[in-house]
Amino acid sequence: MSGLVRTAHRVLHNCVKNSSLAGAVISRTQAPVKRDFMRGIWHMSCSKRLDGASTSTGLLHHSNTCGCGCGLKALHTKGERELVEFLTEEIVAERKAQKLKTLPTEVEGFSIKGDGAEVVLTKQMKDEIVRITFNVNHTVDSEDFGDDIQPEKQEFAEMRSKPQFEVDLVRGDTTLGFTCSFLQEPANAAADEYNDIFGIDEVTLYKGEWSDKVYAVAGDVLDGYLYDLLMNVLEEKGVSNEFVQKLSDFSTAYEHTAYINLLEGISKFTIGKQ
Repeated sequence: MSGLVRTAHRVLHNCVKNSSLAGAVISRTQAPVKRDFMRGIWHMSCSKRLDGASTSTGLLHHSNTCGCGCGLKALHTKGERELVEFLTEEIVAERKAQKLKTLPTEVEGFSIKGDGAEVVLTKQMKDEIVRITFNVNHTVDSEDFGDDIQPEKQEFAEMRSKPQFEVDLVRGDTTLGFTCSFLQEPANAAADEYNDIFGIDEVTLYKGEWSDKVYAVAGDVLDGYLYDLLMNVLEEKGVSNEFVQKLSDFSTAYEHTAYINLLEGISKFTIGKQ
């Protein structure tokens, strides 16, 4: 698209982005978001019915020995028993909600390597390496379906991971680095308009290892035409709108798997099977 049109879109996106709490530039961490997905189901079904009668006899009539199924006959507290019972139901519900049971090892020619919350995607080109790095911590939020969504339905809105990500173009010992993030789509955007779903927050160039001494410039103060040219370079390296959407899909599945693993780990810790 033309530089003037893209620049106009970028200015509009920046206005929307800077007006929100999530619009901080070059933020290495994002504010934690409370995960409401699948919450409350266990409490609604296991605490009390509308007529006041309890539907969970396990929570009211328990013995001094452990009833959570750990087999150790340990003297767990009531809070630990309730936690394990909830986690059992929650893990089953979250596994049913998983869209990807097996995570892919490659996305659009980029090989994937995960280490805890951090993910690295790498692609070898003719004379350079394209490396994308992101962290899934605090990147999940519910999809915005508009103001007409019913409050009781918001709890079940799809959770999406949209992490800030680093794109490094490595040639020898020199790296051209970009910090990128997802853009908030303007409310009045037309369906047939071309809109970038991500933008450049920061650009830097350095030799060897990166340090705080390396100069970097914020994307929103770059010359508009230069910004467009840099976006074109990223697209040529495979970092396009379509790829970034798939990156979000993978990040969503990866974060969901990590979340389920965390629930299972808490359950094992609680019953003493770590």
